[in-house]
Amino acid sequence: MESNTAFAPFYVGAADLAREPAQRDAADLIVDALAGLGVEYVFGVPGGAIEPLYNALARSARRGGPQAIVARNEQGAAYMADGYARETGKLGVCIATSGPGATNLITGVACAYDNNVPMLVITGQPPIKNFGKGALQESSCTGINTMAMFRPCTRYNSLVSHAEQLPTKLFNALMQAQRAPSGPSHLSIPVDILRAPVSSDMETPDFAGLLRRAPALVDLPAVRQLARLLFSARQPVWLIGDGCGDAANELMQLVQRTDGNFITTPDGKGFINPRHPRFRGVFGFGGHASAAELLQSEPDLVIALGTGFGEFNSGGWSTALLNSRLVHVDDSDENLMRSPMARLHVRGHIKSVCEQLVALLNSPQDAALLPFMHPQVARQAYEAMVDSPAALHSDSLPVKPQRLVATLGERCPPQTRFVADAGNSAAWAVHYLAPHDQRARMPGSAYLPAGKERRTRSSSWLRVTMDFAPMGWAIGSAVGIAMANRRCPVVCLTGDGSYLMNGQEITVAAELGLPVLYVVLNDGALGMVKHGQRLAGAEPIGFQLPKVDFALMAQSMGIPGIVVRSSADLDALDFDALVSRGGPTLLDVRIDGEEVPPMNLRMRTLGTAR
Repeated sequence: MESNTAFAPFYVGAADLAREPAQRDAADLIVDALAGLGVEYVFGVPGGAIEPLYNALARSARRGGPQAIVARNEQGAAYMADGYARETGKLGVCIATSGPGATNLITGVACAYDNNVPMLVITGQPPIKNFGKGALQESSCTGINTMAMFRPCTRYNSLVSHAEQLPTKLFNALMQAQRAPSGPSHLSIPVDILRAPVSSDMETPDFAGLLRRAPALVDLPAVRQLARLLFSARQPVWLIGDGCGDAANELMQLVQRTDGNFITTPDGKGFINPRHPRFRGVFGFGGHASAAELLQSEPDLVIALGTGFGEFNSGGWSTALLNSRLVHVDDSDENLMRSPMARLHVRGHIKSVCEQLVALLNSPQDAALLPFMHPQVARQAYEAMVDSPAALHSDSLPVKPQRLVATLGERCPPQTRFVADAGNSAAWAVHYLAPHDQRARMPGSAYLPAGKERRTRSSSWLRVTMDFAPMGWAIGSAVGIAMANRRCPVVCLTGDGSYLMNGQEITVAAELGLPVLYVVLNDGALGMVKHGQRLAGAEPIGFQLPKVDFALMAQSMGIPGIVVRSSADLDALDFDALVSRGGPTLLDVRIDGEEVPPMNLRMRTLGTAR
């Protein structure tokens, strides 16, 4: 199961050349455009109506271009494309055949839409001449209308009815997917259009040239106004959102130069060092009381960057955040529209805005580095921030989820990518996960890595999905992340309910030899449902799950599976070996299902908190 033949060096022989068509077809045009954009993989499930695109991908793979990765369900393919896009900063691409293939994609596409993940979605159709005749799996306006279904969850949505339309519509789709706010674009293409020959005189755009990122535009008068506010502010609070990845270096300098503190949204935590002495916790779902208390202390200025203020990352639209002390910085008008009460809106590329602020706030003598914090002191400071610090070290049975998450942070290599699934897994990870960061200590005795941390927009060590949060997202997303970055091991935290929905995608990781550690929090329940009912005093119904040995399930697929019943079992694991083997491993961790995750925010916004 650990074969990696899909990535073996390719040598073109005479038989291969004989299979190459003399003339390109429309499907080849699509794949060539993706190759020009640096896209390496296309995730999907084959079918008759999308077959020409798979033929083009087979030809592309022989030339060293984009390759097809076959998921087990189209929903999983969308999650893989999502993870690939988040890790690389490139376009994620998923494809499916017509009818149920297309409808299976929709949940993953909707998740990408709500989380601003750039994605190209291509679905097939029967031959256009058969529209309206009851063709098998027809999903045009005269069948099960998938075009209408995709419309609310895409930035661009179009049927290609003639081959001559394809260059323009493909360009528009790619442009809309990558401009702010980014998200999925959908093209539905009949099979006869996909196989239509592309004439040599057909005008085709220079996709790679035209789609290079536009110059980083910044509202300079607003930046200068923000700099004036910062000069007079006392210990401003910086709120770091998911859009701040490539600006993390500059943000740490700004925190230091303004004598400020910083907090993050749940999906922004992965861009910072949680043991930083200026970090005051996560605000929002799964967050820390220290972050809420900091905002409730009424700082004179709060600068929020790269966030859209949905339920999970605004603390349920907390007035402690959303008030006239707020300055909102973003490159998306859609995000800025969600903070009409803010004192100031700064529109622009976030890294460029931060660079301008660093220059404006510069002083002849640069700010001194913060004093060194011993790793043990930093660890103790973070543990003091969490709800149940004693549980981090508990050896009681069953395994405390807090202890599990703390152990993963301590024992996994510093470059590990963590992906936490919707529900309790995300809550535990957002609140308790604090991996060691080798960049935290600078030679000489300085702690703050001002300008020294090598963060990029795609280098988040923790990924969770906000707003539209489907169960099982992390299982496929982990595959996409691992495909995108072979240098970093991936740990996927998921619940038993999520795994029962989408766990079959682990076989893709096995087929491709991806070092993904799947950690199943097994408590025999839909945990967030169970605790939500208890906290609300609701009827206890529908949360029970059957007792499943997920380790045995993995072993039946040729994947190593280990049952962890105690903290001693957990401590005995060699995590370096688990995340460096040439394929996935599954840990079936029997956790204490009576431990309540930090989910009070969700209860308040549902109106069921007691």
